[in-house]
Amino acid sequence: MTRRPHHPVAVVLLLVAVTALAAPAPAAAAGLPYQDPTLPVATRVADLLARMTLDEKIGQMTQAERGSVTAADLTRYRLGSILSGGGSAPSPNTATSWADMYDNFQQAALATPLGIPMIYGADAVHGHNNVFGATIFPHNIGLGATRDPALVQQIGQVVAEEISGTGVDWNFAPCLCVARNDRWGRTYESFGETPDLVSSLSTLVTGLQGSTLGGPTSVLATAKHYVGDGGTTGGDDQGNTQLSEADLRAIHLPPFQAAVQRGVGSVMISYSSWNGVKLHGHQYLITTVFKGELGFSGFVVSDWNGIDQIDGTAGFTAAEVSTAINAGIDMVMVPTAWKTFISTLRAEVQNGHVPMSRIDDANRRILTKKFELGLFERPYTDRSWTPTVGSAAHRALARQAVRQSQVLLKNNAGILPLARDNNKIFVAGKNADNIGNQSGGWTISWQGSSGNITPGTTILQGIRAAVGPTTTVTYNQRGTGIDSTYRAAVAVVGETPYAEGQGDRTGSMSLDREDLRTISTLRKAGVPVIVVLVSGRPLDVAAELPNWTALLASWLPGTEGAGVADVLFGGYAPTGKLPMTWMNSVSQQPINAGDGQVPLFPQRYGLTY
Repeated sequence: MTRRPHHPVAVVLLLVAVTALAAPAPAAAAGLPYQDPTLPVATRVADLLARMTLDEKIGQMTQAERGSVTAADLTRYRLGSILSGGGSAPSPNTATSWADMYDNFQQAALATPLGIPMIYGADAVHGHNNVFGATIFPHNIGLGATRDPALVQQIGQVVAEEISGTGVDWNFAPCLCVARNDRWGRTYESFGETPDLVSSLSTLVTGLQGSTLGGPTSVLATAKHYVGDGGTTGGDDQGNTQLSEADLRAIHLPPFQAAVQRGVGSVMISYSSWNGVKLHGHQYLITTVFKGELGFSGFVVSDWNGIDQIDGTAGFTAAEVSTAINAGIDMVMVPTAWKTFISTLRAEVQNGHVPMSRIDDANRRILTKKFELGLFERPYTDRSWTPTVGSAAHRALARQAVRQSQVLLKNNAGILPLARDNNKIFVAGKNADNIGNQSGGWTISWQGSSGNITPGTTILQGIRAAVGPTTTVTYNQRGTGIDSTYRAAVAVVGETPYAEGQGDRTGSMSLDREDLRTISTLRKAGVPVIVVLVSGRPLDVAAELPNWTALLASWLPGTEGAGVADVLFGGYAPTGKLPMTWMNSVSQQPINAGDGQVPLFPQRYGLTY
């Protein structure tokens, strides 16, 4: 036990837990086969399964949100898993607080008669992004622009170290969606619009898990959202993907196949439908195709209250529970109504709607991963990794990822790279000096937010640090104060943070009025304007582009804005290539490689110096 109690309550809890463990519970006393790390995992699982009651098995299949569960609940209901929803964090939101919280919950799980450890899940989708001070990497669309599987694997490994330092052992990443319509609010969670690119970056799975589960920083990865979430009509989040099975298999299935080949430990089901049938109830796609045909041996988890959407009305029913479990979902994410889920599933087993063989299969899959992760031997946070959260080495890797993700789309008269010395540069735009904006959604909170939300380097700070003492850098967000004596103006514009749902764009995808005004102010000074576009997707800029001297797509770079400056000043030549086709007009959506439409820039486009 590495947990150090900081206050009397913790001491009492510790004593209670120790007393519970010291009591003559069969697990503590016996040295049973499932507790023997020298035995094969399958043998340990079979032994443990034979000792479990129905309630213990249902508990393993239940995942509750940290804000809706107490340590005592964990012990009483034998819960198998807890999660942090987007932005759900202990107070204060520090790595150490997370580790303390995790260990407190884990202690409660181990106080059950069989001492089965819980597994804790979080969405660390671009770094351990719920934790204040963690390293925030570019969102997947930027990593897609790097086209560098080795870099992405290295990022996975570093993220796993930061996750491990907080106790969390399960990451709801990577998103292996193939985003086919840029109107979709989750476009930035996609590595690209074609299955080959997304599949090639499934190396993130190996980075997170290690070559095999159970290493010192091995974290369970999750391929999500199975399947076709990036192909919905109109880019409607949680919408309907209307495709033939041949097209579904050709476009959306390959990245999941690649993840299975990499031994991915879990898969999360999509909220969306395929030809009108909700994926959360789709036995053919979950069990026949994924578990059967692709040979997936890990466990399947639902999305947040996902089973509640099967019949389209609020509040999950017994029919929805049995449909989801029989379809092949092994663990159900029921953030708040988990007690109702437990009693409902118990009744559905007892009345014969869900066979015991299905309950045992789900438990076998979940317990196998817990044994493989080493949770039975090392249930508590390894505090030696806690200081790595937000470390200089990790930030250096993130800065490299930012550099490699920059895509230079226009560079008239070779305006870039800018000279570091004897220069006079004006910087403007709402995204120039804003960590929140450059990090995007899924940063500290679910939808993200503007402002100084976590430590890092803004693009403006990166620019200031990049130049020599003989260069003047002036900043005004709106461009006020620029005159013709400046050699260049850098306008850092684009989107503000959003995540799923709120990020869907049904109408315009152009720059907002504020951005257009700022660029106009800079242009009126007669100075060359370099537009740095911070966005989670291609934007509709074709009409404005002739007025810009240069355009750099920076995507959502995260906390290390100096990586953008590295490219602007020629410390590194741009190497990024478009992961998405860039529309000529919003009316072209959806536009994708090979569909015959004429884009502004094709997928794979990118200039260099």
